[in-house]
Amino acid sequence: MGETQGEQPGSRLTRLFGGCALERHRLLLGLVGAACVAVGILVAVAVPESDGPAWAMAVAGCLAAGVLLLVRVALALFRSTGP
Repeated sequence: MGETQGEQPGSRLTRLFGGCALERHRLLLGLVGAACVAVGILVAVAVPESDGPAWAMAVAGCLAAGVLLLVRVALALFRSTGP
């Protein structure tokens, strides 16, 4: 007969360290994404518009990184709970 998952050697380590980072660190990645969005908003409010294109690129970069990370976490969440 075949071995069950609990009888396989290293199954606890495999369960602990297996899978992708998105599954294991979903909360941390969500917090990092929210922090990126918050930094983008803070930069947009705190830095005067007279600083030119560097100001706009910093805001766009922070917002884009945060939104992309949050969307990726959300898609992984919906995909893992799907049929």
